[in-house]
Amino acid sequence: MSNILKRIVIVGGGSAGWLCAGIIAAEHATNSEQGVEITLIESADVATVGVGEGTWPSMRVTLEKMGISETEFLLECEASFKQGSKFVNWTTGDSDQYYHPFTLPIGVNELDLTPFWRPHSDKISYADAVCVQTRLAQQNLAPKQITTAEYAYNANYGYHLDVAKFAVFLRKHCTNKLGVKHIVDHVCQINSAEEGDIASLTTKNHGEFAGDLFIDCTGSAALLLDKHYHIPFISKKAILFNDSAMAVHVPYENSDSPIASFTVSTAQSAGWIWDIGLPTRRGVGHTYSSSHISDEQAEQELRDYVSPIMGAQAAKFLAVKKIAFNPGYREKFWHKNCVAVGMSAGFIEPLEASALVLVELSAQMISEQLPQNRQTMDIVATRFNEKFTQRWQQIIEFLKLHYVISQRSDSDYWLDHKVVASIPETLQEKLQLWKTLAPSHYDIPQTNALFPTASFVYILNGMGFEALTTMRQRRADKAARAEQFFKENQQRTQQLLSALPTNRELINKIKKFGLPKI
Repeated sequence: MSNILKRIVIVGGGSAGWLCAGIIAAEHATNSEQGVEITLIESADVATVGVGEGTWPSMRVTLEKMGISETEFLLECEASFKQGSKFVNWTTGDSDQYYHPFTLPIGVNELDLTPFWRPHSDKISYADAVCVQTRLAQQNLAPKQITTAEYAYNANYGYHLDVAKFAVFLRKHCTNKLGVKHIVDHVCQINSAEEGDIASLTTKNHGEFAGDLFIDCTGSAALLLDKHYHIPFISKKAILFNDSAMAVHVPYENSDSPIASFTVSTAQSAGWIWDIGLPTRRGVGHTYSSSHISDEQAEQELRDYVSPIMGAQAAKFLAVKKIAFNPGYREKFWHKNCVAVGMSAGFIEPLEASALVLVELSAQMISEQLPQNRQTMDIVATRFNEKFTQRWQQIIEFLKLHYVISQRSDSDYWLDHKVVASIPETLQEKLQLWKTLAPSHYDIPQTNALFPTASFVYILNGMGFEALTTMRQRRADKAARAEQFFKENQQRTQQLLSALPTNRELINKIKKFGLPKI
């Protein structure tokens, strides 16, 4: 290994590997003496795991920084617009629903609107009162117009996409535009240096590849971090029970069927079903706890869900893809000169679609903190491990919140989620505090937290979490300001409802005209 870090070897392709390659290559020159050399090695035998097909709004920034045309991305990756998540049957199981939109509540930096909304909660949902997006979702509207520039928006958005096509698209861009070297081969040997670093990888047909930094994107196999370094895996199944998933591709009834702009998550007896709208199909899947339901029962619940969409007979013969996973993450992610990204680092159920954003953030930190030499790498590794341990812990806490405050008691699965031993202590403390004190930024001390206070408030208010009514009386001028915010939100909502096209209409126009460049 050279003293100056110049050679980066990424093992594994898919969306994780190619996002890493693209994010790093977009930041660091790959064709000069002072730059870095990025090589991605992937096996032709490894199939992409297509469980998570949703992104966060951060993906817009990621793609733009990589120099990708949004128009090309949308068309080549069969992508559509995602404006948040819709939760069905999570609160009582009796056709209840609420939204977690990407847009922050109006006035969020000035005033907590919850106590001013609460007296009207029987007439309007919290999300409708403080945000434009839920009303847009109910009409399947897009977050922008055809005249809106690429990556710009009228309402904040991420994407729903075909992950297999996304990986191919990123590969073409990275190799053609960003100077990433691509090797299709099987890694058959990992060669160590005297001090324990990885010196090189031996491939079946292309020989040996030396490197200064190795990025493990080999999925749940974790070829480098697990098989070579034996870094322990921390299971979180005692907190989040879901450890299995079944996925299907569901065709639309016709070519003009509406495309949903929110991921729909519908609670089941021992898990939940995701429903993602793409331009030509819906990606539907059931993630569940194998300790609470059999595979056969879970598959039947999935088929029962899609039967009204495509007919009982067609649903009966739909091909189902089964995936098993151990929810949790690695004890550390960066060890010596190897760092794991994607499923190599960890995986949990796709509630709130955290998989791809963790890849983005991991690659971003690697790129921005890329050590100049081996002497400083361990310092960066320690920071990286601390940051992403915090992120995994917050994701798990936030996802557990959805289950803990549910009022459902119709199965052992929902009852077990309320057992105190399964609830992280940090979440127990927050819930106790939130009964008398509104959530605030003090609850989330980490910088750049994945879920801001507003996300917790959307879930708490959406699921009817009852704070005690002994809240201190608010000043009259605060009430007047709150009413002003509510009015502004309703006016903005009406403006967008009359101005925005549907998702289907916008995607059809993009196919014809493309989006304007910034």
